Amino acid sequence: MEKPVLINKYKLLLSLLILFSGVTPAWSDEFNTDLLDAEDKNNLDLSRFSTAGYVMPGSYTLSLLLNNKSVTNQEITVRASNDQNNENAIDICLTKEQTGLLGLKDSALAKVIFDANGQCADFSALEGLTLRVDLTSTSLYISVPQIWLEYQDASWLPPSRWEDGLAGVLLDYNLNFDTTRYSREGQTQNISGSGTLGANLGAWRLRGDWQGRYNHASGGSDSSQRNVDWSRIYAYRALRDIGAKLTLGEDYLYSDLFDSWRYTGASLMSDETMLPPKLRGYAPEVSGIARTNAKVIISQQGRVIHETTVAAGPFRIQDLNSAVNGQLDVRVEEQDGSVQTFQVTTATIPYLTRPGQVRYKVAAGRPGSYDRHMEGPMFATGELSWGVTNSWSLYSGGIFSSDYLSIAAGVGRDLFRFGALSADVTQSVAKKLDDGTKQGRSYRVSYSKRFEEFNSDITFAGYRFSERDYMSMSDYLDARYHGGLHGNNKELYTITASKNFTDARLSAYLSWSHQTYWDLEDTDRYSFSVSRYFDLGDWRNMAGSLSVSRSEYKGKRDNTAWLNLSIPFGKGTASYNGNWSNDRYSQTASWYQRLNDKGDSYQLTAGSRTGGNGESATSQASAWYSHNGALADVTANISWQESSYTALGLTLNGGVTATREGAALHGGSSRGGTRMMVGTNGVAGVPVGISSQTNRFGVAVIPSIPSYYRTSTEINVNRLPDDIETAGSPVSESALTEGAIGFREFNVLKGQKGIATIGKADGSFPPFGASVRNSNNIETGMIGDHGSVWLSGISPGEKLTIWSGDKQQCEVVLPEQISHKPMTLICR
Repeated sequence: MEKPVLINKYKLLLSLLILFSGVTPAWSDEFNTDLLDAEDKNNLDLSRFSTAGYVMPGSYTLSLLLNNKSVTNQEITVRASNDQNNENAIDICLTKEQTGLLGLKDSALAKVIFDANGQCADFSALEGLTLRVDLTSTSLYISVPQIWLEYQDASWLPPSRWEDGLAGVLLDYNLNFDTTRYSREGQTQNISGSGTLGANLGAWRLRGDWQGRYNHASGGSDSSQRNVDWSRIYAYRALRDIGAKLTLGEDYLYSDLFDSWRYTGASLMSDETMLPPKLRGYAPEVSGIARTNAKVIISQQGRVIHETTVAAGPFRIQDLNSAVNGQLDVRVEEQDGSVQTFQVTTATIPYLTRPGQVRYKVAAGRPGSYDRHMEGPMFATGELSWGVTNSWSLYSGGIFSSDYLSIAAGVGRDLFRFGALSADVTQSVAKKLDDGTKQGRSYRVSYSKRFEEFNSDITFAGYRFSERDYMSMSDYLDARYHGGLHGNNKELYTITASKNFTDARLSAYLSWSHQTYWDLEDTDRYSFSVSRYFDLGDWRNMAGSLSVSRSEYKGKRDNTAWLNLSIPFGKGTASYNGNWSNDRYSQTASWYQRLNDKGDSYQLTAGSRTGGNGESATSQASAWYSHNGALADVTANISWQESSYTALGLTLNGGVTATREGAALHGGSSRGGTRMMVGTNGVAGVPVGISSQTNRFGVAVIPSIPSYYRTSTEINVNRLPDDIETAGSPVSESALTEGAIGFREFNVLKGQKGIATIGKADGSFPPFGASVRNSNNIETGMIGDHGSVWLSGISPGEKLTIWSGDKQQCEVVLPEQISHKPMTLICR
């Protein structure tokens, strides 16, 4: 049922006044009050209409719109001007802090004059800059010529508009529960979890990453295993003036030149996420094929950095942090009890720096193991890249300690229409080993190219060769403190490529890596997928896809292929799936459907499975349901295979965030990442964003806000209940620093609507045009002739205040029961 459209009371009144006065609003100076049907024509408050753009002096909560783009809600002061020639002239005052939200250039900001208290800015020196208050939309329109503004684009705001957010605490978690009962004998229960506990104070972020696991097997022999660890404790902050990030505590080395290792100390590095999106680099991804409903765990040196559940079929995990580099360990735990393990070597695109830019990373500390045992000498490391010209970049770096030394140098070349290329060489010297001192070199070449004319990418192609005695810092630590080096790298080939055939509605993706060692068998990992949309007679938008993957890791080979054909039916999709994995083959039919605009969905699957040893086909079935909730994201699944097993799984992904503005549970977010808290004047049940909703205290949290991006926070007006309406703009813009807890307050009215006559005890009425406001200083109505008023967002027993200009006239208390009939109220 659609909501009735309400005529804006301000626009209706203003139109009538303009009609009565016979003048246009741009030049209206006074009204012919004789035309108004008002007995007390001296008791009129028409000051807001007698001069174009006039607003009664006072304080207003307004939405700031900069060049028609929402910025934030602010308390804005309007005061009478000292203009001797116009007694109705007003000053719209922005404080120094509010002026900083406009993103003015330093040269423009120097021309702004503030009063003695810094509470009112004079922008007269900035030609073309205008301020206009529109009370009908409770907005302050600020028009600023581009010449006065810092660089910004559709998805990025300048540093002057970045916000560090509120002080507060947070807890993010990902919990997985699964149990499997086997037909022959035995049952297993597994609980695993990981997340981040954190606190914010100003620009500082304190974080502690945790992970835990509990396994229990019963049947033939009972056994249990459990462990909970703090994998990392650290603090960091953004240094926006130099475009860098400072980190203290336990960390992993993030480098474009050297392999990563764990250490305790401090680092300072240029932060690419502070740059406009077009200038940012590459983020790694992990792809594979799950044979059943499965849990994918991505870790590095024992630390879980990503954990999620996936449905049976191909998967690509693309939301890893761009700072993640080096080798990643991937573990795919299938619901039938089998496990896939492989490694992914993350790659960096050619090391290029924009002309005139300098990127740097420095760190110092002492290496340590996962169990916080310090090992190895104190070290310092640094690297630098300089954009010499529009096409050439030079870069270099080193690791320095008493027992280990590594020096790297390289050059990057933009080949323009032929892509980008970089090459570097690294020399290492490792001392105090059992077999003396070793030194060697490693050579690397990287290439990337976007072929616009062919609508395809080679995201990364690279080759690396390391001499037998070359050792990275992590190799050196293993050799010296952990019984020798196993897996001495020799050659590494990597490529990631994609191609779109627009006319054929076909796309293809390839990822491949080949690693050779001086002392181990080779490791291979590749995945290839191709998909195509097509029509068949009256059937439209059918899709077919084929995915294959192979991994050879630690002497074990896994081959998997997945074939899918899907046909849309109404609101859902029917599909056929064929899966071949080593010596087993399965084929299933499934139905998938999205349930609402919040992303809830389910999938039902049934089919058969055949072994490769002449086994007869067995039936299998599974179900999957995903819910994006205001309190947490929930995924539940069940799988059954004839004469084999029955498995149940549940995943909870969410968090809790608390600040001085309130606290709220919320859905899943990047661990310890940026988020936005929303307040709605204590009104519960207000839909915010895609799936969030304010709790009983009128607070909600939108998780996973991109750091440093221009982001819009909005009330979802399409899902507003009938008894709730917004007063002012339902959209606000922001750009938050990494890990910030942002805050936006929206003016919201909840309650009934009604017609009333407000009179005073002496029989008179409040002035015509006076404002009726609630306890949150939000206007709920405007006094008409004979005290008549249309009220919205009112509650039984609520106290309302009548304002004329900047003066309070009187107060009125609503009855305990509000009916649809006109009310008579006494204002005291």
